[in-house]
Amino acid sequence: MDTQRLSQTVQPLLDWYRGHARVLPWRAAREPYHVWLSEIMLQQTRVEAVRGYYARFLAAAPDVFALAALPEAQLLKLWEGLGYYNRARKAQECAREIAARGGVWPDTVEGLLALPGIGPYTAGAIASICFERPAAAVDGNVLRVCARVLDDATLIDNAAHKAALTAALSACYPAGHCGDFTQALMELGATVCIPNGAPQCGRCPLADLCQARATGQWRELPCRLPKRKRRQEDWTVFILDCGGRFALEQRGPSGLLAGLWQFPNVPGTLGSQAALDQAARWGTEPTDFQRSADRTHIFTHIQWNLRCCRIVCRQAIPAFRWMTAEEIRAQVPLPTAFRQFLDFI
Repeated sequence: MDTQRLSQTVQPLLDWYRGHARVLPWRAAREPYHVWLSEIMLQQTRVEAVRGYYARFLAAAPDVFALAALPEAQLLKLWEGLGYYNRARKAQECAREIAARGGVWPDTVEGLLALPGIGPYTAGAIASICFERPAAAVDGNVLRVCARVLDDATLIDNAAHKAALTAALSACYPAGHCGDFTQALMELGATVCIPNGAPQCGRCPLADLCQARATGQWRELPCRLPKRKRRQEDWTVFILDCGGRFALEQRGPSGLLAGLWQFPNVPGTLGSQAALDQAARWGTEPTDFQRSADRTHIFTHIQWNLRCCRIVCRQAIPAFRWMTAEEIRAQVPLPTAFRQFLDFI
């Protein structure tokens, strides 16, 4: 690891960040709760998508005590659409532990790592931004920037490489500017040395230091393992309408989307008659197959191919929970895979 070159990035990045940092709501104050919440939300999610969620979440849970006390249904409704719902559950578990400590956050990486749901990246972010600890927060953006600056073809999926880079960067942190350096690295990767596109070297403060720019190898960097081919699964989703109330059911306590609500569904892609037959087997006494549509939902390693069938029925059987469209929209945390069919109600 070329720690000398990494150390040379510090001052150019700090100078650039002062004039180019985006105005983001969680940067207004270096409050650990705000930084932690934003970092949890930003995992696998774009900044622009998080802004609204962050504001709504803070309005409902302005501090760890409020988050610790939120009913799970309200918590998941606030999180609806962000995905990876275990993040929300782990966040509440962490909030309860901090609340039990009187609202006091650990100020070291080691202390933060002991909290539920906090890994090395989040611990480094909180420790450096909130407590000025020399602790790197290495995410995909930082891995990409460093791979190009160092012209390093090591697979970024490699945990040992990520740990080594975290340690090497941490050794370069400037006293008194740790939080700014963490955010400058993130900002450069998010706005200049971007994913899925050519880096904007003409406005990069590290252009003169960048080895991949000098060798022309930036297109090949960073290197990662080939993506796994997504498993395909076919499902038929039912919008069962019984007098203006619609059937819902809760998923099991483990597995994908555990504990969340969904429209009833069965494996496979059913035609109209087969869908009516299934609704009859449930005992809902279907009377009319109204329409269907095919859509998809993509998880990290799975693609759901979904056929949605809207069926009018006579019996609101107790196996399902029956709610109006307004109640569903206001109260039920529906994962995006099923929320995309709200237009059917």
